[in-house]
Amino acid sequence: MDDFDLVIRGGLVVNANGTARCDVGVRGGRITALAEQLTGGGREIDATGRLVLPGGIDSHCHIDQRSSTGGRNAESFESGTRSAACGGTTTIICFAAQEKGERLAPVVEDYHRRARQSSIDYSFHLIISDPSDVVINEEVPRLIDEGHRSLKLFMTYPRNRVNDAEILRILDVAKRKQALVCVHAENHDAIMYMTAKLLEAGRDSTRYHAWCKPPLVEREACHRIIMLAELLDVPIQVFHVSCEQAAEEVRRAQRRGLRVFSETCPQYFVLTERDLDRDQREGAKFVCSPAPRTEGDQEALWDHLRLGTIGNVTSDHAPYNIDELEGKFWAGDNAPFSQIANGVPGLETRMPITFSEGVAKGRIDLETFVAVTSTNAARLFGLYPRKGVIAVGADADICIWDPDRQVTITQDILHHDTDYTPYEGLEVTGWPAVTVSRGKVVWNEGDVSDEPGWGRFLARGPYDYIRPRGVLPTPFDPVTLTSRERE
Repeated sequence: MDDFDLVIRGGLVVNANGTARCDVGVRGGRITALAEQLTGGGREIDATGRLVLPGGIDSHCHIDQRSSTGGRNAESFESGTRSAACGGTTTIICFAAQEKGERLAPVVEDYHRRARQSSIDYSFHLIISDPSDVVINEEVPRLIDEGHRSLKLFMTYPRNRVNDAEILRILDVAKRKQALVCVHAENHDAIMYMTAKLLEAGRDSTRYHAWCKPPLVEREACHRIIMLAELLDVPIQVFHVSCEQAAEEVRRAQRRGLRVFSETCPQYFVLTERDLDRDQREGAKFVCSPAPRTEGDQEALWDHLRLGTIGNVTSDHAPYNIDELEGKFWAGDNAPFSQIANGVPGLETRMPITFSEGVAKGRIDLETFVAVTSTNAARLFGLYPRKGVIAVGADADICIWDPDRQVTITQDILHHDTDYTPYEGLEVTGWPAVTVSRGKVVWNEGDVSDEPGWGRFLARGPYDYIRPRGVLPTPFDPVTLTSRERE
């Protein structure tokens, strides 16, 4: 009998903490050996001249999810996880999304049913839009205990937005049950005011999407959610930081010692507000929130990635078809910017764009690339060291990367079910050659061999990485109702 089910030979193994040239042996879906020369593989892959990376972890993607801005999500779990695997990603964390007036538990049950078609491993963030007594006191604690250890809240969007009092309720239960709170941070009332005024002035084309939500609405919301989290001593993750102003708010909090984490996305590396300044049909391809910013913001994000302010790069994959009645133009072909579905596809292109703009252009090194596309997410969301590392005992989630391959991104080479890519014509250096999910090759030099149903739900138990600091702004802990001082 062979010693290994799979041996990957001759590649440069890259982890977030260093590199080593060695073979990787896989048995039973796990990495069982790292050595200079391994023999006895039932299947062998020559990785000479290539990089052997931990499979990517995309901790922010919307799949088969009802939209909060109208329209219908274009991606099923079968198509979404297929395109993720073709882009080097082996784990996703997507969303079970409650809307106002709904109970949360049935929504989560429904998403588990949908996710059975996943071809890679997955977990869920729980979107809480209606934190009623039953949801907060009964459903959320039970769901966290069942392994859904991250909660998502929106500070904008009418169908999902929670106000400050509701945010505090969500932070309270997160602290009691040791869960991470993830936040879409934009000032809702400012956006609604600007939108109404722009439409009143007849400015309804897609270019004005960026005008209705300038960087300061993101900056203010970041400042506010950080304050609320500090009041209760709750770790938070700020989603899709798009601009220097928001990143600076996160940096200030981190300098004060707060447990505030943040992410950004490839669209904020390569798109700008000018991409919205097209005819309505073309401009709609770039409508996402927060909106694309400026070249100055792009470089600031790279600065903060190097500083560690921003720890993850996710896709925020939110796919809507252009040529579908329930897609981007669910409200009609002449819909104003405010009624065009928000979001861009990007599961498959996340790692190539980050590598090309980061490593190939000298902005970050290989170890940082691995950290921001895999390892940091594994640590932050309680999956490490099972995921996010090439090490003995870890799941055999592996991406063999061709660092020199030059590819022009076009719609016809991608594997999603969305009918466009916002990155059409973008030339990148670096592309995934082989993707391995728990020892199974699911992408190999252009051949897809994904298996719907192969993916497993990743239940996440308590973990120290998101433990509160134990520091409060007053002697009184409003969550435990205790005081450090004698009354």
